[in-house]
Formats: sequence, C-alpha cells, structure tokens
Amino acid sequence: MKDNAYRNIFKATAVFGGVQVFGILITIIRSKFIAVFLGPAGIGINALLTSSIGVIGGLTNFGLATSAVKNIAVAHASGDEERVGKVVSVFKNWVWITGMLGFVIALVTAPWLSKLAFGNQEYTWSFVLISVTLLMTQISAGQGVILRGMRRIKYMAQSGMIGSAIGLVTSVPLYYFFKNAGIVPAIIVTAVTGLLLTWYFSRKVPVKKVAVTRTVLFDEGKDMLRMGFMLSLSGLITMGSAYVLRIFITRTGSIEDVGLYNAGFAMINSYVGLIFTALSADYYPRLAGVAHDDQKAAKEINQQAETGLLIMAPILCFFLVFVNWAVILLYSNKFSPINSMVHWLALGMFLKASSWAVAFLILARGDSKVFFWNELITDTYLLIFNLTGYYFWGLTGLGISFLVAYLIYLVQVTVLTKRLYGFSFDRNFIRIFLVHAGLGLSCFLVSVCLSTLWAYIAGGLLVCASVGYSFYEIDKRLGVRELFGMLQAKLSGKGKVVAALKLSAGEVKND
Repeated sequence: MKDNAYRNIFKATAVFGGVQVFGILITIIRSKFIAVFLGPAGIGINALLTSSIGVIGGLTNFGLATSAVKNIAVAHASGDEERVGKVVSVFKNWVWITGMLGFVIALVTAPWLSKLAFGNQEYTWSFVLISVTLLMTQISAGQGVILRGMRRIKYMAQSGMIGSAIGLVTSVPLYYFFKNAGIVPAIIVTAVTGLLLTWYFSRKVPVKKVAVTRTVLFDEGKDMLRMGFMLSLSGLITMGSAYVLRIFITRTGSIEDVGLYNAGFAMINSYVGLIFTALSADYYPRLAGVAHDDQKAAKEINQQAETGLLIMAPILCFFLVFVNWAVILLYSNKFSPINSMVHWLALGMFLKASSWAVAFLILARGDSKVFFWNELITDTYLLIFNLTGYYFWGLTGLGISFLVAYLIYLVQVTVLTKRLYGFSFDRNFIRIFLVHAGLGLSCFLVSVCLSTLWAYIAGGLLVCASVGYSFYEIDKRLGVRELFGMLQAKLSGKGKVVAALKLSAGEVKND
C-alpha cells in the first residue's frame, strides 16, 4: 500500500502544476514578445517601477497575505462556521485598511520614488498611476488567502489559469503599440484582472457573515498583525535588498543590466520556481495543522522536500545543459549575457529546493521573532554577496552569490530547526538530494568544460538519468506503474464488455 500522504502532496501539486504548465506556455509567449518589443532596457524600467512600488507594499501590507493563512486554516479545521466567519471578517477589514495605507503612501511619495529609482522625476506620473495597484493587489491577495486557508485548490487553480490567459491578451498589444509607454497600463490591467478573478472565486466559498465590532477587530486581529508585522519587516528587508541591488546595478552598470538581471531571475523563478508555488499552496496550511507535533511535522517536511526535489531536479538539469537555447527561445539573442548567470542560479536552486520546506516550519510554529531574525541575517549576507559579486564579476557574479548564499542558508535553517524543534532530514531525502545534486553538478561541468556538441550529448544523457531516477522514486511512493496497469485493465475490461454487447446484438439481428 503506497503512502496516501505522498499521493495528497502530488495531487495538490498536479492541480497547481497543471495550471503552472499552462502559465509557463503563456509566459513563454509573453516574455518573447516583451523581449522583442521592449528589450533589456524596457524590462529594466518595468523592474524598477514594480520593485519600487513593491517596497511600499512590503512596508504597508503587514504580511497579512501570509500570516492570516494560519488563522483561517486553523479556524476552518475546527469546523466552527461562526469562528471561520469572524476570522474572515476581521481579516477582510484589515486588508482594506492596509491596502489604503499603501495606496496613500505611494501616491504621496511618487516624486521621491522616481528620483530614487531613475535619478530624475520623469516617472512621477507613472508612480502616481500605479499606486492604486497596491490597494487592488492587497484586496486580491486577501481574497486569495481565504481560498488558500480553506484549501479550495480548484478555485485557486482556475483563477491562476484564467489570469495568465487574460494577462497575455491584454499586455502584449499594449507593449506592441506603445512600447515602453505600455508598461504602466499593463501593470494596472494585471492588477485589475487579479482583483476581479479572486473576488469572483472567493464569493464561491461559503463563509458565514459575522459582524465585528471595533473591539473584536483589534482583539482578533492582534495575532494576525503581530505575526504579519514580523513578516512585513522581513518581506520589506527582502524587497529592500533587491531594490538596493537594482539601484546599485543601475548606477554601477546600466538599466540594460537591470533588465538582464531581472530576466535571468525571472527565468529560474518562473519555470523552476513554479514548483515552489504549486507545492506551497497546499503545504503551508497542512504543516500549520501539525506544526506542534514534532514527529508529524518532520514527516510532512521531509515528504514535501522530497517531492519538490524529485519534480524540480530534472528541470534544473535541463536548464544547466540547454540554457543557451532556452534563453533564445524565451527571450532573444540580446539576452545571451545571462547564460552564465543562469548556470549558477540553477545550481543554487538545488540548495533552495532543500531548504525552503524547512523554513516553513518556523512560520507554521508562529515564531515570528525567530523568523524575522533568520530572514534578516539571510538578506544581509545575500545583499553583501550580490553587491560584491556584481561589482567584480558582473551578471555571472550574481549567480555565484546566489549559490553561495543558499548553501549557507541551507546549513542555517537546518541547524536552527534542529535546535528549536528537533527537526532533521531523513535518510530518504538525503539520498535523493545527493543523487540529484551529483547529476546537477555533472550537467554543470559538462556544459562548461565540453564543446557544444559533446556537451549536448553527454548532458542529454544526464538529463535522462535525472528524469529516470525521479520517476523511479516517485513510482515507489505512488505506484505510478501500478496505477497505469489498473487503468489499462479497466479500459481493457470496458472494451471486452463493448465487444460482447456488439456480438450479442449481432446474434439477435441474425435470429
């Protein structure tokens, strides 16, 4: 009998993975058009606009989109409709308050943001216009939290799929006709689309309406705000670090380098990081439910980490071998300077894949101070590594710094959770990690050391080995071949029944 826990993990991943695959196809088409219509400079402008407004959002959203998942998930697990209604009502009120706060601050500071990001005030009106997206994004995120906390996976998946399609249809014409002038309208349209979709699907979730007084609003919201405040600070530091890096690249290098940096990281985060999105959608609520049981939590984390690595490793190996073609396919020849950076980023993702599932335990336990200091220390040395890496080795240095930072981070969260919660990786995960990390390192060395033809031949074999090993391990957990056999037998049985009915009908007709 195969472990049902793995099947549940893979089921949730398959639902979101299917949406993500659809999203990838949309993103490939969209990225290609953007790369052709805007080029590295246009992508750099877009990155500076969104990251600037993102810093304000990180300052004002109080991390509610993450912290409240735990409160709603716990209330939902209790089965008390009154309790669920109260938590959701309180949460919705705070979403509006924080969203309006972000909108007002961004609106007022628009000239300063333009000066800081671009060195002039030419983009003041751009910031004025996109400031409203902070309110829309916060409300949208709040509605998404309700779906996530109550584990409405299907609705979340549908929302993401439709949003990807609409994003393509609306943004590409804007970039085509207006070039860089279409960036701001595209940002606004994307925010409006997300708001409408999450509003539509969240209304499908039956939640009892509960009126809350001002006293209840503050009493019930304290836990969300306390945890959210730490998350907000942590998120702000993370966004701030990325923002400082982009400003540093603009001042030291060029706005084109900002676009290249953004394209390289988007490439990894969009096509490999999608696994994190698919897995974490259902993972955090599940882990929050067992976080205070050390044995159950350890089992949940190990299973999740195994699943993530088994799915992700073959994709990483593919990028390590065929990154040149991937960059041309997704962007254009103008983006070839990111090839080396993506190599190092892909290696670093093996380490990130191993550490991300563990870091969720700190959140699930509600240890906001521990989470804050853990992320603050990480963001500090990551920023130092990034600044140093870019200054001395350019874009390639940013990839190397990512790898080094996540090596340190993996050791850091493993030691921290071991001391605080008694967590440790089990033998199964360690074996899977060593095998796949070895294959990934081999792909890296092959692509760097061999000539193009031999690199593709040897690398292709390594990619196949990675796919084969992942399938073998997944089959052990899910019984994939057994499921295929049962499906084939079922279809065969139906075929025999149909044939028998046809034969019987023929005999009747002859009679």
